[in-house]
Amino acid sequence: MSRARIAQNYSNPLLSAWGIIWTPEETHRYTVPTTVLATSAWHGSPFEYVVTQRRPLRKRLTNLDLKTEHPVYAELAETGATDFLAIPLEHGNGSVQGTSFTSSAAAGFSDEHIRYIEDTRYALAAALEPIAMRHSQKSLLQTYLGHGPAEQVGQGHIKRGEHRTVSAAILFADLRGFTEKASAWPEADLLSMMGEYFEMVVTPIQDKGGDVLKFMGDGILAVFDIDDDAQASCRAAIKAAHQALANLRDYNDTAGDKGKEAIEFVIGIDFGRVTFGNIGSPDRLDFTVVGQAVNVASRLQGLCKKLDEKILVTQSVAKRMTSDVQSTGYHSVRGLPEEIEVFRV
Repeated sequence: MSRARIAQNYSNPLLSAWGIIWTPEETHRYTVPTTVLATSAWHGSPFEYVVTQRRPLRKRLTNLDLKTEHPVYAELAETGATDFLAIPLEHGNGSVQGTSFTSSAAAGFSDEHIRYIEDTRYALAAALEPIAMRHSQKSLLQTYLGHGPAEQVGQGHIKRGEHRTVSAAILFADLRGFTEKASAWPEADLLSMMGEYFEMVVTPIQDKGGDVLKFMGDGILAVFDIDDDAQASCRAAIKAAHQALANLRDYNDTAGDKGKEAIEFVIGIDFGRVTFGNIGSPDRLDFTVVGQAVNVASRLQGLCKKLDEKILVTQSVAKRMTSDVQSTGYHSVRGLPEEIEVFRV
């Protein structure tokens, strides 16, 4: 055998499947986004066949007209594969997964090889099902809670009132003019724009090690707790904010050409002690973060409009930055008894 591939479905709105590819040289894991299911990479593929037909599929690659077959067969043939076998794996809930095997031997798989592989399908499915369930649970929690909170919930920190206090940078982003857009734009255009806005902000946050905890209408709440390092957390939040605004500039530069309207968002960042925890009623819980830094970060984005700034940070963040920061003076922030110094970056 020269290659084995096992694919398992995800219960996830963003990811369709995960899998492992083994060769004598290496083993690596991969994921498949849900968008692939609408492409030719899936349609007509051997995995689509075994999942939908629930039966094995064998292709001798040496005697196959590769130009008329799915491209995956040509890709395998280029690596020296001579024979291909895919079999369905059925889980207890009725779902069907797929696994495939290739041979580089001149004669390909013998009948005995085929019987042996097919005889393992039930044991393999039984072994993989609990693994697939854990992967699906973890990925689903990460999709809706973020990596850090998902880790906490996955470790069993799920009781109401259970919490953990950390020092972290809090980033709050807010879309300008959302109320006016919501009342004037067609619903489809509004949802499309919000999806693009969320992507241009969330991707940098995740790339810099942050966790998006909440989408609050058009607001985004994120937390950066980087190895209990205050400076690293603040710098990561600033870098994420700068990249988000760079994404915004790229979006607005081409918006007119694509028949779209330019948009604007602002970002506030504070650093301080915050508490992760499970709050809610006995039968409805939410894993969230609370603390003064959360409130201040959300108020800073309000000051951005008043001061005509894109990013504002508090002194707690500014003093941990090596890049240039400039004070905009002291300003009142709702919920705080005294004015605080606010900085542009």
